[in-house]
Amino acid sequence: MHTELMKSLFKSFKEPSLSGRYIHTESILDLLKNSSIKPFVKVIGSSVNNENIYSITIGSGPKKILMWSQMHGNESTTTKAVFDMINVFTASENVPKTILKACTLKIIPILNPDGAKAYTRLNANHIDLNRDAQELSQPESKVLKQIFESFKPDYCFNLHGQRTIFSAGKANNPATVSFLAPAQDENCTITDTRKVAMEIISVMNSHLQQEIPNQVGIYDDAFNLNCVGDTFQNLNVPTVLFEAGHFANDYQREITREYIFQSLLIAIHYISDNNVTGNKYDDYLEIPENQKLFYDIIIKNTSNEDVGIQYIEKLIDNSIHFVPKIEKISDLSSYFSHKEINARGYEVLTTKGKSVSEGSENVFVSINNEKSSLKLKNN
Repeated sequence: MHTELMKSLFKSFKEPSLSGRYIHTESILDLLKNSSIKPFVKVIGSSVNNENIYSITIGSGPKKILMWSQMHGNESTTTKAVFDMINVFTASENVPKTILKACTLKIIPILNPDGAKAYTRLNANHIDLNRDAQELSQPESKVLKQIFESFKPDYCFNLHGQRTIFSAGKANNPATVSFLAPAQDENCTITDTRKVAMEIISVMNSHLQQEIPNQVGIYDDAFNLNCVGDTFQNLNVPTVLFEAGHFANDYQREITREYIFQSLLIAIHYISDNNVTGNKYDDYLEIPENQKLFYDIIIKNTSNEDVGIQYIEKLIDNSIHFVPKIEKISDLSSYFSHKEINARGYEVLTTKGKSVSEGSENVFVSINNEKSSLKLKNN
C-alpha cells in the first residue's frame, strides 16, 4: 500500500467519535451497534465487574489474525486506530477486497474494560493481565486464551501503548512506534516462528522510516512466559507486539494513532499478499532498541542540578489530566526532553519560595521571581 493511499484512507475513515486518551466500553458501544459493524460483533465474555468483552470478526479468508487492544486499560491509542481500520474494511471501496478474501480478522477492541473505565493498567482485581498468561487467574485472561484456542490464529497482534520516557535507541528521537517479536524461549532463540513476526515488523518499519525516520524502536526480548506475547510465540504462533508512543506535542496520541493505523494496514496487506516465511527478517535486527532517556520537561542551567519532570496521567471528572511531577533532580546531561526550560543560572523554587523536591507535584515553578507553568497546553 502506498503512503498517500493510507493517508487518504485515514483522513476519510478516522473514527470521529473517538479521541483523546480516555477510551472505554461506553465510548465504543454506539460503534458496535452501527449497521456496518453490528453483524460482526459478538460478546465473548465478561470482566471482573461483569462488563462485556466484545470481539469483531471481519473477513472470510484462511489466514487468521487475532488482535487485542487495551489489555492495559490506560493504553487506548491502538483502540482508536483499530476502529479507524475497521471503518476502512467495512466501508471503503479503495482497499482491495482480496484482503478480506485472504484474511479473517478477529479483533478484541477492549480486553480490560474495568481497567479502561478506571484508566488504570491493571484490571479490577489489580492484576496485570499481561503477566497472567500462565496462571490464567483472571476472567479477562481466560477469555483471551479461549478465543486463541477456538479461533486458532495464524498471527497475533498484541496492541499496547508506551510512556513518553522511551527513545528509539540512544539518540534524541522519541520512540513514536515500537515493536517486538517476543522471545519463544529463555535463550531468546531466533526461531522460525519469531522470524515470521520479525519479517512483518521489518515491513512495517520500512514504511514508517519514510514517515517518522529514526522514531521506531524495539523492546528488549527478555523471555517471560507469564507474558501473553511470549506464551503465544512459545505456542508457535507468530506474535507481534505493537506499542503506540510519543510524537512531539502529541500527548493525546492523535498523530501516533495514524502511524498505528498505517502499520496495521501494512501488516495485514503484507500477510494477505504473501506467504510469510520469515526469510526476510534480517532488517528487524537493525532496528534500535528502546532506551529510557526522555523526560517530559528538563529545567537546565539551574544554580544547582537539572530538574527532570514527568507528567502523571490522572482521571479527574471523566477527563485525563497530565499533572507535572518532579521525577529527578540530578545531572541529566545524558538525557533528553520533550520540552526544555532554561533557568539561566537561577534556582528553581516552588511558588512559595521553597526549593523543589523529588516526588512533588508542581504545576508552576518560580525562576528568578518569574512564575513558569509546567502544564500542558489545552490540559
